[in-house]
Amino acid sequence: MLRSLYSGISGLRSHQTMLDVTGNNIANVNTTGYKSSAVQFQDTLSQLIKGATGPQAQAGGSNPAQIGLGVQVAGISTNFAQGSAQATGRPTDMMISGDGFFVVQKGGENLYSRAGSFDFDATGRLVAPGGALVMGWTAQNGAINTGTALGPITLDKNAIAPAVATTGATVTGNLPSDAATGTALERDIQIYDASGTARQLSLTFTKTAAGWDVKGVDGTTNATGAMTFANGALTAGGTLTVNGTAVDLTKVTGFADLSTVTISKQNGNESGTLQSYSLSADGTLVGSFSNGATEPMARIALANFANPGGLEKAGGSTYRSSIDSGNPALGTAGSGGLGALQAGSLEMSNVDLSQEFTNLIVAQRGFQANARIITTSDQVLQDLTDLKR
Repeated sequence: MLRSLYSGISGLRSHQTMLDVTGNNIANVNTTGYKSSAVQFQDTLSQLIKGATGPQAQAGGSNPAQIGLGVQVAGISTNFAQGSAQATGRPTDMMISGDGFFVVQKGGENLYSRAGSFDFDATGRLVAPGGALVMGWTAQNGAINTGTALGPITLDKNAIAPAVATTGATVTGNLPSDAATGTALERDIQIYDASGTARQLSLTFTKTAAGWDVKGVDGTTNATGAMTFANGALTAGGTLTVNGTAVDLTKVTGFADLSTVTISKQNGNESGTLQSYSLSADGTLVGSFSNGATEPMARIALANFANPGGLEKAGGSTYRSSIDSGNPALGTAGSGGLGALQAGSLEMSNVDLSQEFTNLIVAQRGFQANARIITTSDQVLQDLTDLKR
């Protein structure tokens, strides 16, 4: 039988594979995080008709004569080039800007994905659309330990920021140096104990001939001090401790006319409930609480591979590691060669439609050409059979 007949058949099979891959790329043109694939061809074994001969004294050498036996698919590679960003505005939509994969768990198996369309389920776990659990590290007592084993990202919507006892307060502004002796200015601020119970700290500034006396009152506890100024700058009396609260007076000035002294801040707060959350570039989910406190709630883990092209597609826009991809290297976004995370955006498919339609034409013409090989070979065989009538 003619060798060209089987070469044509192998060409049909290979170009059919190219059509299949191209069609799949076009079908996934709007799939979040999809990475396009490309087919590589290679020739098959060649039949040796005549071997090579070496040069002789009276004659030159000759090259080998071989007839190829067709084509086959050498491989199907995945293009992991970055896709374009699509803004969604949803805080749980996340895009990796750079290298890396989200780690998701489905059926107890860790899989890897570039699709970051996530949401929280009824139990507060961050999940992919298909129900796979997004993996990372959940904070314990406000601290995240990335050295521990991965677990599902969980956001406790009933989380409470603990109360913080006030240990310091800061006074800013100006005490008027031209105020009459005996002039009193009173300033108050709300402070907290370790249980979050609020109480009032009062400071009374009284003008003296040498400067200003200051008296602090916290419940039944009093403390006094004296402040002196030279050319508006504080020279003495920069601190006052009232019932364990260190009051910083070093930022107070003593110029004329201005009476702007105030207790600008204190470092305690009551307990608070979770109101909202945001995602930082390193994948940390930061909770904002009703008492003004912000605390890390969890951190999303990313994975990278020595050879991402060796990953095996597992469906659902996920991949699984293979013997050729290497083991995953886990880390946080923005470190160790991993890309940063961008909240409120998704990575679009990196399929180039112009290239894919061109590939369709190439595959179609290749298929037609190989089909013509078969029909031509069939005509030759028909001519052979017609020699004997």
